[in-house]
Amino acid sequence: MTDSPQVGQPAPDFIATAVVNQEFVTLKLSDYRGKYVVLFFYPLDFTFVCPTEIIAFSDRYSAFQDLDTELLGVSVDSEFSHLAWIQTERRLGGIGDINYPLVSDLKKEISRAYQVLDPDAGVALRGLFIIDREGIIQHSTINNLSFGRSVDETLRTLAAIQHVQSHENEVCPVDWQTGDPALTPRPTKGKTDA
Repeated sequence: MTDSPQVGQPAPDFIATAVVNQEFVTLKLSDYRGKYVVLFFYPLDFTFVCPTEIIAFSDRYSAFQDLDTELLGVSVDSEFSHLAWIQTERRLGGIGDINYPLVSDLKKEISRAYQVLDPDAGVALRGLFIIDREGIIQHSTINNLSFGRSVDETLRTLAAIQHVQSHENEVCPVDWQTGDPALTPRPTKGKTDA
């Protein structure tokens, strides 16, 4: 078993086949250096919670683009399953065209590298990793199989990461939103000031 990737450490690189604009492409995570990446895992194509997440992230793709961020969805399905899911209308259980790559992890190597593989179920848990421009993991969450994530919270966390990385000596308090004041840590009196 490999060590679990930790926040503050390099994101495990991978090369994999993905579906982009209904074409098979080979992509490498390290090719995204210089941009932020939201890498998220989901259990399976043609299921119940998964399409709600895939579609919700796709519907908000422009908000991620505004933050210079790429999205990558990963499951243990083949690229052929991804393509069939994309080519199936939403009313028939598909997801239709989406705005970002779906990565095939058929050999489960990526899921293992990120320590999100549920060995009993043989699928990935709902892991989400925010990776910065240098390829360092800045945030990670893992949900169990039966409940989805929040796109709004992912965007909020991403914006907070970008804020503190571009504003030296500032930190973001609880529920911080873009435009809210950040805090400047003050070692005197053990307080922080806005």
